[in-house]
Amino acid sequence: MMTDNAAKLPKYDLGGCSITLIDGGRLKLDGGAMFGIIPKPLWQQSTPADEQNRIQLACNCLLVEWEGETDRRVIIETGHGSKYDEKEQGFFEIDPSRWLLSGLRSAGVEPETITDVVVSHLHFDHAGGLTYERDGRIVSTFPNARVHVRRREYDDAQVGFGTMKTTYRMENLQPIDEARAWCLHEGEEECVPGVRSLPTPGHTRGHHSIIVTGSRRTAIFPGDSMPTAAHVGAPYNMAYDLFPLDNRESKNKYLKRAAEEDWLIFIDHEVETPVVTAEVKKGWYALRPA
Repeated sequence: MMTDNAAKLPKYDLGGCSITLIDGGRLKLDGGAMFGIIPKPLWQQSTPADEQNRIQLACNCLLVEWEGETDRRVIIETGHGSKYDEKEQGFFEIDPSRWLLSGLRSAGVEPETITDVVVSHLHFDHAGGLTYERDGRIVSTFPNARVHVRRREYDDAQVGFGTMKTTYRMENLQPIDEARAWCLHEGEEECVPGVRSLPTPGHTRGHHSIIVTGSRRTAIFPGDSMPTAAHVGAPYNMAYDLFPLDNRESKNKYLKRAAEEDWLIFIDHEVETPVVTAEVKKGWYALRPA
């Protein structure tokens, strides 16, 4: 059943399949950490900070559906989820009632109908919506879905590889482990027909972007390789990126294809213009709202 809210959600037709933008919640992170070596006078022009130097970030999730099909329904990215105590809610300014599951249900979509979930990587603000607390237990949000991620990312998450030890959270992973629902990918390969994994290392070693192909158009979800539209510039990396130069190379690789082939780009943390296209400009790339 389609709700009134569902009729208002941004929906993009790629030809034979569509992408609907689903609200996965909001959070705030430190602006300096989000922009790395870029001086604050530059990044705050497009991304103002609050009194604690935090910037507002979205968690944009995608619902991919195919015309005439009911046996394939894909979620790309799951946002921060709902499992936060009062201290963390204040620190990140997270509203635990506003997350992917509530966004899906407002669109008239029940989680049991999702067949596959693809996440760019397993940090808490991307994989937190994989699970939630129900009757005192942490359970899978999508009980009938396979969960797609790169094998390198899964292995790193299990041992907490990285500079932020608490960003890989076992409560987001263990119910998927127990259900044996992981689908682990090695290189550029198909997750389900029409949706494929593109390795884009840099933010993490196992980060990947997700490409959706229709009969008329292609879209890409670059995850944290370009978390906001303000991060399009070549040197605009996060302090959270483990390998900044690798991230720049990954960004160049898909922006080149996006500009040449007029792809839609769905930006995960972008608040104002989450869907854009790319064009070549002064030896690099610029974005314009789609």
